[in-house]
Amino acid sequence: MNTPVLDGKVALITGSGRGIGREIALRLARDGARIVVHFSGSEAGATETAEAIRGNGGEAMTFRADISKRSEVRALFAAIDAQFGRIDIVVNSAGVSTGGPLADFDEEHLEWMLGVNLRGPLYVASEAAKRLGEGGRVINLSSTLADFPMAGSGIYSATKSAVKSFTESWAKELGKQGVTVNTVIPGATAPGMMDNSPPGAREFFEKASPFGRIGTAGEIAEVVAFLASPQASWVSGAHILASGAANA
Repeated sequence: MNTPVLDGKVALITGSGRGIGREIALRLARDGARIVVHFSGSEAGATETAEAIRGNGGEAMTFRADISKRSEVRALFAAIDAQFGRIDIVVNSAGVSTGGPLADFDEEHLEWMLGVNLRGPLYVASEAAKRLGEGGRVINLSSTLADFPMAGSGIYSATKSAVKSFTESWAKELGKQGVTVNTVIPGATAPGMMDNSPPGAREFFEKASPFGRIGTAGEIAEVVAFLASPQASWVSGAHILASGAANA
């Protein structure tokens, strides 16, 4: 019987109570990783994710943290240290989105997105950088809206563009520790943020791809699984587009 490729590894997936984060957690667990299921508001979803992993013979813990607050991120990593004593893979999957006219932008929404989408990955990666060693992985999730902003998406698009800059900088810094850092850039995906999209949005994005559909969270998880694997040891500082060749 072959040993799973991530056997003995510990993986933190932020925002893994639902959507893409959940699928990533389930996928890496199938590869043998012990999973830290992070959540902020979706406790029931995080419990479901962890129970699904355990039901398949895997190991998982759950932890609530507001990643926009550095003290809570530090508490998250302290809990990982206590439970597992190591961290090998970090997937910055948690994200929030809202939009609206430039003339009417809401400062609370601005702080919310900057907190979760920008400061959150930074705080998580900062703690991870103190712990990751040879073979470590940091995988950031961006969005095609970073490259193809739409009217009303300026703030969200800016935060996701910043994530790509983080990847390029961190790859150069953490490579000295034997750690790879990459970005996965999903297009329109369900389960995911498309679940709460306005009327007509799904049809628009389906038509934007020559496949005539949007992506699935499981398809994004497969890309992440490759980047987390030993086979991706020479892939770092890269932005992997997973959008079905959509032009939006």
